[in-house]
Amino acid sequence: MHRLQKKYYFIKNFNATELKNLNPNTALIYRNYEKKPNITELLELKNFCKKKGFKVYLSNHFQLAIKLGFDGAYIPSFNKSHDHLNFSLKRNFTILGSAHNIKEIRLKESQKVNFIFISSIFKKNKNYLGLYKYLNLEKLSKKKTIALGGISKKNIKALTLTSCVGFAGIGYFK
Repeated sequence: MHRLQKKYYFIKNFNATELKNLNPNTALIYRNYEKKPNITELLELKNFCKKKGFKVYLSNHFQLAIKLGFDGAYIPSFNKSHDHLNFSLKRNFTILGSAHNIKEIRLKESQKVNFIFISSIFKKNKNYLGLYKYLNLEKLSKKKTIALGGISKKNIKALTLTSCVGFAGIGYFK
């Protein structure tokens, strides 16, 4: 299990008491599409993460992630824009992106993401892949992949069958 060094926890709002007991290997992705970003909350989150040693990423607000000094940005599968390629980035700024099929994987590659989150590996939703479809998709890209969707303590061992470098989710961390 040591191979899965990267863990990403999707959060909708900043709650220090919920986050303080996380493993320091966990990175946080702030993803809230229901409301406009609250700059004060984002700065509190960034400062908290800096103190705790967590990496923190902002979803779908690339320019704001740069301006506030986040470790990177997350580009969801529905974001097809290449506008972020016009911004100058600091050296260690990481771009994450999610995909559900080969077309979206190619799009994320053209968006120059560093890691591709492929979903949904276990969660049975409209984007459900299952383990074997996941394996086929991850072979189609040279980018490192992160497994996403329905990962739990019961099924995490199945990720050793893939070549993913980490996993992401919500329920696993609660």
